[in-house]
Amino acid sequence: MKEKYRIIHLSKEKWQGTVLPIGYTTQEYYDVAVDRQESGFTFTIRKKKFGRPVTHTPEEYDCPDRLYAEYYPEARAWGVLEAGRLVAAIETCPEIWSNRLLVTELWIDAPFRKQGLGHALMEVAKKQALREHRRAVILETQSCNVNAVDFYLHEGFTLIGLDSCCYGNNDLARKEVRLNLGWFPPQKAKPSDGENGIRPERPEERHAAE
Repeated sequence: MKEKYRIIHLSKEKWQGTVLPIGYTTQEYYDVAVDRQESGFTFTIRKKKFGRPVTHTPEEYDCPDRLYAEYYPEARAWGVLEAGRLVAAIETCPEIWSNRLLVTELWIDAPFRKQGLGHALMEVAKKQALREHRRAVILETQSCNVNAVDFYLHEGFTLIGLDSCCYGNNDLARKEVRLNLGWFPPQKAKPSDGENGIRPERPEERHAAE
């Protein structure tokens, strides 16, 4: 990540309700197949190509992604501002009953991708999990969002489950299947105070988004 980009805490008081315009175009997808056999079930997930590029935009969904949604009361968010405008953000929320940390949002504005921001923001989540002694970091993505899946795999995440009818009853046919991914902290990883980069925003970092 370029040194000019600085990750700051995004306070709930200021940033709650901020829309994250998450969208993407893909030429590939991970094809999820579920086959019932006499002895059980077989799941296969293989990368394949679409016949033409497929685009998903925020306008497709009735509820766009927003920071600090009411159903994540314990959420915390961090982001990067450029000229006072939010250009990247990550939000996490502890899943208390399972002692896992959920990444609820991760967004990078298109012109700022491929610059290490995604990795830097994910490191914030991982270090938060270590500091809070969470047993895993978990998140949701879609089988058609190949760039996101591949990014998470590169960050050390692995498949921990799927839901073949999360968004609709024809998710398998539409090639948009919910994939659940997880990252497990190394057993010897014990961050000391100040190592995780998680802190409240400083007065000089307070900017209004455009």
